[in-house]
Amino acid sequence: MTAVIEKPANTPRPWAAPPRPAWEEEPSRAGLAGKAIALSLACLAILFPLWIVVVTSLSSRKTIDEAGGLVLVPKGITFIAYQELLSGGQVTRAAIISVLVTLVGTLFSMAVSVLCAYGLSRSGSLGHRWILMTLLATMFFSAGLIPTYLLVQSLGLMDSYLALILPSAVSVFNILVLRGFFMGISQELIDSARIDGAGDYRILWQIVMPLSRAVLAVITLFYAVGYWSAWFNASIYLNDQDMMPLQNVMIQLVQKQEAPVGLGQAIKTGQLSGLAVQMAVMVMALLPVAVLSPFVQRHFKKGMLTGAVKG
Repeated sequence: MTAVIEKPANTPRPWAAPPRPAWEEEPSRAGLAGKAIALSLACLAILFPLWIVVVTSLSSRKTIDEAGGLVLVPKGITFIAYQELLSGGQVTRAAIISVLVTLVGTLFSMAVSVLCAYGLSRSGSLGHRWILMTLLATMFFSAGLIPTYLLVQSLGLMDSYLALILPSAVSVFNILVLRGFFMGISQELIDSARIDGAGDYRILWQIVMPLSRAVLAVITLFYAVGYWSAWFNASIYLNDQDMMPLQNVMIQLVQKQEAPVGLGQAIKTGQLSGLAVQMAVMVMALLPVAVLSPFVQRHFKKGMLTGAVKG
């Protein structure tokens, strides 16, 4: 006869919420209902404008004219705005420029930040205290816009894509978060690697970085979003319209300062709505961030809190 093994009554279920501390009271039904209502309203406040932007970008000129502007309820879907934007020209070129600047800038910023943070996390490194104090000073005191502009101009970076990367390549806040996380790694683990003959670069690449995937993912997202959303550097350092990234072209379209030749002709002839083009460019600018953020979201708590508390 087969024996039946019963699980203890207090065995935690994998889907159950973690047990509360003894000093924390159980939430009341009114409290739970209030939290649910507050979260629902917050989600609605975020998703409602996005819904209007997406629906308007997918609406025809007739639907937009009937709605008197922004469309709330879709009446037929058309991708003509996206087809015109992606058919070539300034918008497509601007999107490619933004992607390349984001990739190159993020890789460069992460390389500099990781090397700097690892050096500052080792107490025996040369001049780490003075370098750390210098970096902290830059968080409170800045040279200002005019000296920065004159520096970029004297370095010959005007009308260069390097002007979109170098002036904002390093964030002291991100370095401090990385440094705090690196300092939380066991020193015994690093010492054992040194005994086995590993150097600093090998320790960083094979031990420190694999253990810091959470914070690296978060900081990478910070840099990537910063480069993708940046528009100010391009507006003051670039004079050639063909070199403008997507955000600057979006500003021109939204403010109706200047439309690309093909789009301008389609709007004038009535084939395309200017409002649909504006909303479509907004969707293109928001799409990469909206797609990448959920994959990095699970690392935010571990990466940011651990890096900020320790060190």
